[in-house]
Order: sequence, then C-alpha cells, then structure tokens
Amino acid sequence: MARVLIVGCGCRGQALARGLTAAGHAVRGTTRDPGRADAIAAAGAEPYVGDPDRIGTLMEALHGVTVVCWLMGTVPVPELHAGRLRMLWEKLVDTPVRGVVYEGARPEGEAVARTAAQTWQIPLEVLDADPGDHAGWLAAATGAVARLLG
Repeated sequence: MARVLIVGCGCRGQALARGLTAAGHAVRGTTRDPGRADAIAAAGAEPYVGDPDRIGTLMEALHGVTVVCWLMGTVPVPELHAGRLRMLWEKLVDTPVRGVVYEGARPEGEAVARTAAQTWQIPLEVLDADPGDHAGWLAAATGAVARLLG
C-alpha cells in the first residue's frame, strides 16, 4: 500500500487517517503543535511536527510519501493557498510524491494547484466537499486519495 501525508491533521485529517489506515495505507499527519501528536497517533497516523507556513519544515515528512493531502480549506490564511502552496508544488518535483489532494475551498488556491499539476505533471484531485458534512467530506477525501492511487 501507499504512504499518505496529511498536512493539517486536525479533526478531519484524523478521520481521514483512520479511514486510510483501515484500508492498509501508512499515514503521516502534520501538526504545528507538538501537544497534538498523541491525538494524531491515536488516529493511526505517524505524527510529524511541521508548519505549512514554513514549507521547509515539511520536507522530511515527504520521505516515502506517494500522496499529499493539503487540508487547509478552512484555514483563513491566504498565503497557504498561494505562495506556500506554490512552493510546496515546486519541492514535490524532487520527491516520490505522485499525487496531491487539495482541499479547494479557495479559488486562488485551486488555480495555483491546477497550474502546478499541469506544469509538473503531478496528478491532482480537488476536494470540494462541504467540511460541515463530516460523512460526505470523509467519503470525498477517501475517494480522492483512492483515485490518485488508482
């Protein structure tokens, strides 16, 4: 099976981690707060402390990863959907990552992701499910990862 990196492994990310590990995948989940590592581990994911606002802190987390899930859709920091996202894609070219799930709540971020996917020929799935519909969101996220692993 594959290794999936969930960037932003909060509540929804932990639910996704549980589903992916149940399907046999290895999952690594990021948090900015070391105090949240235990919750990520309890969800079945390997915790990794890194800050998506500082892409360099995520580089070691990409080791052995096939799919990255960028779950920043509800984070109201525009730079995470513009410059930081663009920088992540630029770094992915030199990694084993072969697919990205972008939580597409922000049109500017979706445009960055689509342009980068086309430029570097890394498959993209845009997750546009309502985060308030937990079951629907989880099904859509799990499906997006499955399609990338296809």
